[in-house]
Amino acid sequence: MKQLIIITGLSGSGKSIALHALEDSGYYCIDNLPATMLPQIAAHLQSENRRADSVNLNNYDRVAISIDSRSAAIETLPAHIEQLKLQNVSTQLLFLESNLETLVKRFSETRRKHPLSKDTSTLAESITFERELLGNLGSLGHVIDTSYISANKLRSWIKDVVSIEHSGLTILFTSFGFKHGIPLDADFVFDIRCLPNPHYDAKLRDLTGLDIEVQSFLETQINVHEMLNDIKQYIEKWLPCFISDNRSYLTVAIGCTGGQHRSVYFVDQLSKYFMAQEKVLMRHRELK
Repeated sequence: MKQLIIITGLSGSGKSIALHALEDSGYYCIDNLPATMLPQIAAHLQSENRRADSVNLNNYDRVAISIDSRSAAIETLPAHIEQLKLQNVSTQLLFLESNLETLVKRFSETRRKHPLSKDTSTLAESITFERELLGNLGSLGHVIDTSYISANKLRSWIKDVVSIEHSGLTILFTSFGFKHGIPLDADFVFDIRCLPNPHYDAKLRDLTGLDIEVQSFLETQINVHEMLNDIKQYIEKWLPCFISDNRSYLTVAIGCTGGQHRSVYFVDQLSKYFMAQEKVLMRHRELK
């Protein structure tokens, strides 16, 4: 079965970086394709005989396409994706998102003009309009919030997402720090800031929740065990509902103050626990 990945999302959220990451991973990449041309792409993917002077996508098992808000008939994208799946083309959509403050900063730093900007609209208004225009496309696939991550981390996350078999549901556990903002792509957010903080121990301050010293400290705390078990039970209770709803991804965000110790430990433990039951991805947003 051919594999097609469609990248879309807000301008400035990192679609070009994601496409280049896929190209580095061996995908044949097409940038800024109109949504109306997806049927032709499907025909190419399934064609055995093409003219020698044309690009025969049948020679490529993996193809990635970037589609932005300026694409012709962007509102028809959901129907085209459904049609591709019916034609036995394995199709996955990645939707890149970012908050308003970050997008404004990125456009200001690069001095680029927003693709939907007009003489009568501000940059913030153009970003808001684009968000409305793209509507609920994120619900068709996997949303990645790029607000607080570097280009290198985004490349790594993209490669992690596409490296797993994406039939069925994948649980994505991500740690974060509340002082840096809540992830926009989270389905569930658990606040564990009430638990004892290793940051206040000078010996543990520069370590992370992946270090044995921090883990040993947290494992001596009764509240840590109780909170971890409660989160496990909550996810286990509602996971069948998400599976029956044909969801591709369930993103569970665990937040502490700085995203270095407690949340990292929890994500590590939850990932190991659920890995025996479901496909799991693990992210630590604040770790370098």
